[in-house]
Amino acid sequence: GENTFRMVGGSGTADDLVLRRTRVQWRQIYVLAHASELGWCDGLRLAFQGLERMLEKAWAPDGAPGFVHILAPDGSVAESKRDAYDHAFAVLALSWLARTTGDAQVRALLDLVLAFCEEKLTDANGYLREAIPDEFPRRQNPHMHMLEAMIAAVETISHPEAAMRATRYRRMLEKTFLDRSTGLLLEYFDANWRPVIEDEASVVEPGHMAEWVWLIRKYERLFGQKASPIGTHLLGAALRAAEPQYGFLIDEIDSLQQVRLGSRRLWPQTELIKAWLAQYETGVDRADEAAETLIEHLMATYLSGPFAGGWYDSYNAAGEISIDTVPASTLYHIFVATAEADRLLGK
Repeated sequence: GENTFRMVGGSGTADDLVLRRTRVQWRQIYVLAHASELGWCDGLRLAFQGLERMLEKAWAPDGAPGFVHILAPDGSVAESKRDAYDHAFAVLALSWLARTTGDAQVRALLDLVLAFCEEKLTDANGYLREAIPDEFPRRQNPHMHMLEAMIAAVETISHPEAAMRATRYRRMLEKTFLDRSTGLLLEYFDANWRPVIEDEASVVEPGHMAEWVWLIRKYERLFGQKASPIGTHLLGAALRAAEPQYGFLIDEIDSLQQVRLGSRRLWPQTELIKAWLAQYETGVDRADEAAETLIEHLMATYLSGPFAGGWYDSYNAAGEISIDTVPASTLYHIFVATAEADRLLGK
């Protein structure tokens, strides 16, 4: 799996020279497994090819456990750190692959990766280490994706340890990641989980607030809890960072509600669609209409080209397309939003 496709004459040629990020391989394996489970494609052979390559090239090439961060095009190690975010996607992919195939070896590998996450990538207080070796700042993002992965492990194969870990990451939201004074989701923290402050404020990503809405609702549904107000609060906070023309989320604001990055990538929009769909599932009035409107806007903009099955991944603050490649990493976001829209709206 390549990480990106060039828009050469709009033809969508794979960019063979680009580095291979481990997390993108896992995202593709996840999409192939889940899409196969839904009967949308017959992707398991390709998923296993990807998995075999990951095991052959990325797992413990230096003798230490864990998957390396980046491979070169020839399969050699380009960056050997072990990254928590990468491993969250390994858990997500392996959970779905185990569910779809019933393969005992995939299940055994999932347990191996889960053990590695717990023993090597988790600190004494239960927070994820960014990476091995240690890296700073610490971020909420890997925890959000590990929550997603643990929910998937429960949902797909009722993994016995995953529910407890899902609860651990879910609790971190209020305990650590939300700004005490504004209730906004903060991204970056120091070694002691104090917010990183630059220019008197902390960075906030509206797309991640929308993503948490979906995860909170999924968690509540899975564990039979009633809908908490925090989901609705975070959706409102995200929506305050929407541009006026289409209602798309911009990339970055801060804890003082100032715009940091007025550009807007594709993935925050899929997360906003998922947030509205999650709200619709809890019975919020007209949330389905909000999701449908956004889907229509997405089809008319980001998903209108540059070739069949491609996408414009980013617009700048002036509303112009600002990227000339199609990053494969975004497929996961598009797929999950599509699967949720299909499940809840039948479209």
